[in-house]
Amino acid sequence: MNIIEAIGLTHEYFRRDEEGNVEGISVALDKVDLDVREGQFIAILGHNGSGKSTLARHINALLVPSEGTLIVDGMDTSDPANVYDIRQSAGMVFQNPDNQIVASVVEEDVGFGPENIGVPTEEIWQRVERSLKGVGMWKYRSKSPNRLSGGQKQRVAIAGVMAMEPKCIILDEPTAMLDPQGRSEVVRVAHELNKKKGVTIILITHYMEEVVDADYVYVMDHGHIVLRGTPREIFSDVELLRKYRMDVPQITELAYELKRSGLPLDDAILTEQELVDSLTRLALSGRNG
Repeated sequence: MNIIEAIGLTHEYFRRDEEGNVEGISVALDKVDLDVREGQFIAILGHNGSGKSTLARHINALLVPSEGTLIVDGMDTSDPANVYDIRQSAGMVFQNPDNQIVASVVEEDVGFGPENIGVPTEEIWQRVERSLKGVGMWKYRSKSPNRLSGGQKQRVAIAGVMAMEPKCIILDEPTAMLDPQGRSEVVRVAHELNKKKGVTIILITHYMEEVVDADYVYVMDHGHIVLRGTPREIFSDVELLRKYRMDVPQITELAYELKRSGLPLDDAILTEQELVDSLTRLALSGRNG
């Protein structure tokens, strides 16, 4: 079953002069089609200005289509009557966690969303505990968010969305402002939510290593989806990705360069272990030969 379905989704931004007259139109999304099945881990890649963050905001009904249709959990995002329910089904985590943290104590911040939608008090605290434990932040429940690291703040932001119990969580470049350890923490939590809780995850990122374990990848360029497939399918054509101003995981890049130099390695190597295994097989075949 599809939890998200876009059909000809188009979004236009109007540029206006000082008097409010339209002086130009920018097309951020141009007839985008995609579908996401419930329980998938989806990654969306693209350079700055490719349209990926605009797409994310449509899924959370922060924007409505200029043309086309976007259905979230069976609800049309262009219908204002659906906005409240859509945002309960599809939670959003933004790039800067400080923009989502509203309380001075971690557990109060996580309970803020459920309280706003009228969840009974006893259930709120049950959700707070489950959510904070789910992201490994329970021991920090009485702390001030201001005393946390960037990665810890982002995990609290994710817990706040989890406490709303959405079917889908959209992470819009959630690791862009974090150090490598913080990035690793956040991506690990996203995968755990997906595998253990069955939450559909849509990860928007420009860090290639973060999408290696995704179920499916979309690559965007100038408002279009230009590539779609599994991580291995996407990263199998390094030159095509470069055409779209995209990198590949460092290990994939290393394996690609080794293959160009003449080593008959496997295609689309994604991890260190895969590279080690491929080199080992190569060495053993040479020895046996």
